[in-house]
Amino acid sequence: MATARTILHADMDAFYAAIEQRDHPELRGKPVIVGGDQPRTVVSTASYEARRFGVHSAMPGVQARRLCPHGIFLPPRMDAYVAVSQQIRQVFELFTDQIEPLSLDEAFLDVTGSQALFGDGEAIAQRLKAEVLAATRLTVSVGVASSKYVAKVASDLRKPDGLVVVPPGQEREFLAPLPVARLWGAGPKTQQVLQRARLAKIGDIQQQPLAELTRVLGEHMAVHFHTLARGEDPRAVEPERQAKSIGHELTFAQDLQTRDEVEAILLQLAEAVGRRLRQAGVSATTVRLKLRLPDFTTTLRQQKVAPTQDDLELHRTAVRLCRQAWSGRPGVRLLGVTAAELVPAATGRQGELFGEPPDKHTRVLAAMDAIRDRFGEKAIRHGGQRRTSTPFGPIEGA
Repeated sequence: MATARTILHADMDAFYAAIEQRDHPELRGKPVIVGGDQPRTVVSTASYEARRFGVHSAMPGVQARRLCPHGIFLPPRMDAYVAVSQQIRQVFELFTDQIEPLSLDEAFLDVTGSQALFGDGEAIAQRLKAEVLAATRLTVSVGVASSKYVAKVASDLRKPDGLVVVPPGQEREFLAPLPVARLWGAGPKTQQVLQRARLAKIGDIQQQPLAELTRVLGEHMAVHFHTLARGEDPRAVEPERQAKSIGHELTFAQDLQTRDEVEAILLQLAEAVGRRLRQAGVSATTVRLKLRLPDFTTTLRQQKVAPTQDDLELHRTAVRLCRQAWSGRPGVRLLGVTAAELVPAATGRQGELFGEPPDKHTRVLAAMDAIRDRFGEKAIRHGGQRRTSTPFGPIEGA
């Protein structure tokens, strides 16, 4: 008989908002909302103080303002969040190399092979929580189970700073009292169908014959829920694979109106993409542009390039594509730049002993990266970048 797997789902508590409260003590205990409160903006994360008013992630900013008029709205600081996420990843790697990141603030870890060193799943989870707190001064909630699905459900039940362990063989008992909304794939419309069939709890689905569930839901969804309701999820934790593309995009609070504005933002996007390419040690052979107009008409263009991780080459290509795609009217609601069809970076980059010496521009890029590593993403920019942006639009005069 196969040994049961031990899987952890680690989920940081109100991640972006918690970082803001950590870094700004005057915000502790207050309703912090990371995101804008304008019509085109959405909530990225809300502190638990704001959640008491019904604010949640992906909610339109204007709705969050109505629910929580005294909320403190802050623009995201993605460079800070990414840096903390990297610290957390280093903690996870103390316990296993079987890590499947889902986002900056959550991941699955298969620690089945780590128990001889660190103890059972609960002991590993306790140590992981302590290490994350020591490294970041932030709390993480962890679920421990024999499958990804059950571990995910468990991690969400006692937030913040929770730890829920579901021993092997007790999955059905654990899931039975929970509402059907906890089933992966049970959206609002499916929940209504289940409620009409008097299936309100996961335990109700456990009691239903598959044939009856098929009559209510159709064959595909019936088999899916019939399996999940029993805590059965054979999917393995899949360690992170090399990205197929690297991109950034921005939606603007006010439409961009001039070519100068558009091309300045394209430079910022190209700069962010180039930095990530160099960090990953890969080069792009295709550059893609995404452009959206105020009426939501979206244009995608791409062009093949010689392998590159150069910000300015990415920018030049994006500008060419933009001039092909946009006549200058009407305004621009969204811009995105993506580096695609990635290949390993060419040899001879700075720091290689026997490679070709790097050219002047490569040395400049390496120096800029070193400055950002030490002082933050906004410490240095390419010349000609006359403004900066948040994910909610450009900031004039920055």
